[in-house]
Amino acid sequence: MAPLKTSVALVAALTLFPCASRAQDPASSARAKQDVLWSRMQDSVRKIVQQTDAVMGVAILDLTDDRSFLQDADVVYPTASTIKIAVLAELYRQNEHAAGGGSGARFADLYTADAKDVVGGSDIMGGLTPGVTRVTNRDLATMMIAVSDNSATNVLIDRVGMENVNAWLAQLGLKETRLRRHMMDVRAAQQGHENTATPHELATLLAALFRGQVLDKANTDDFFKMLGTHKDSFIPRLLPADLTIASKPGELDAVRNDAGIVFVPGRPFAIAVMTTFGPDERASELAIARIARAAYGYFERVGKSSQLGRVVR
Repeated sequence: MAPLKTSVALVAALTLFPCASRAQDPASSARAKQDVLWSRMQDSVRKIVQQTDAVMGVAILDLTDDRSFLQDADVVYPTASTIKIAVLAELYRQNEHAAGGGSGARFADLYTADAKDVVGGSDIMGGLTPGVTRVTNRDLATMMIAVSDNSATNVLIDRVGMENVNAWLAQLGLKETRLRRHMMDVRAAQQGHENTATPHELATLLAALFRGQVLDKANTDDFFKMLGTHKDSFIPRLLPADLTIASKPGELDAVRNDAGIVFVPGRPFAIAVMTTFGPDERASELAIARIARAAYGYFERVGKSSQLGRVVR
């Protein structure tokens, strides 16, 4: 009878403690391990924010599982040149619409250099020959993104329409990201007409573009190729040189921002860091770079590993 009693006791134990008889769900196990790394990444970013004298907001969005880290990310900040991401997207939207037989600005539309259009921060446009040099809207977009040329940006704003940019942003559900003035229009800024966004909304905008919710696949790929044009950005400064990053930084007095997508193999992420009231602008730039590096540390490790954490890439 002893063997029978032993069997009954075993069945009873398995009934009372079912978890002991089955393996842990692999997906839950993987998530739990990633949670540890995610928590460490959050702690690192918070520490960097606390060590920064500027007012800072951070949004980091995992484009694989939609997990997000938000630190003062719904606070409104001046965009500086990060608003040019929205101008570029509207140009791509209109070109796509025009290619399908609709109306709107086209990449191939020509612009003849005009001295009256030149404003500060226009290293390329300021060097063109007025009345002679002709460039396309696509050329203007390249200047706007690669060297942040403000005159090229203003021409594009007029061509795509400020109201159209804002209408599209509203359609995306963004409430605080708005284009209210041309570049270098100090008087408009003094009157309260500032270009604004939140880190959360910039990351949301980039995620919508990445996921093909704005443009078709060919134009989506081309958009990020354009946005990824080499430039002096803050996000890439401490990251591997061969890493694909599509971002647009912005600079104003006491303001440093950067927003983009970091195409980590197997685990891309959107990131937007905005700062204002910065007493040391170089320190703000370094803080953005350090936050990007902390985020990259998480996504790179997860992207190259199996569910158990073994490197498989």
